[in-house]
Amino acid sequence: MPPALVIDGHPNPDSLTAELARRYAAAHGDARVLALRELDYDPNLRLGYRGRIPIEPELQEARDALHAATRIVIVAPMWWGGVPALLKGFFDRALLPGDEYRMSPRGLPVGLLRGRPGRFLMLADTPALGLPVTGNAAAGQVARHTMRFVGVRPFRVHRLLGVGTAGERRIARWLDWAARLGARDARADRRRDALSDRMPPRSDASPILHV
Repeated sequence: MPPALVIDGHPNPDSLTAELARRYAAAHGDARVLALRELDYDPNLRLGYRGRIPIEPELQEARDALHAATRIVIVAPMWWGGVPALLKGFFDRALLPGDEYRMSPRGLPVGLLRGRPGRFLMLADTPALGLPVTGNAAAGQVARHTMRFVGVRPFRVHRLLGVGTAGERRIARWLDWAARLGARDARADRRRDALSDRMPPRSDASPILHV
């Protein structure tokens, strides 16, 4: 089966975010880590949606990986109430109308990445007690306004809070949790893949009606 895709949205390869992505992928066993910091492309959507700029080869490869993946997992911190520019720029350039979504005649989004679940592992220095005050716009941005918008469902958000003051034991528990989550998702992906293999192939041909 195609691998799960783990998107690492942190600019620093030595970050806790990056290590969580690696731990999840390693435990999953059939997952690819897409470290956005390593891609060579312009994250600036220079023309907005009034036109398309050429898609660079590494960006196109990442977009192909999105479509091939059985599961999409995003690991990123919350900065200034949102996600890092690195991740936001990837969303802007990689998720395009007509390819990853389209709009219905009523103006509602129709996701074209349907058929795969996803997760967002969101890290923040904000403690749990402070979240009601600061809000959690990053979770809504990634889950509701991006991934579910393009059809990735079910899509769950996991909040790892108080990172800035976390000690070694707590960080170790988070890393172990990410590994267990990856292993659990791998089992679910194998079951889903086995079930799809038993389903009869769908035919797109229109039936012939005899009058």
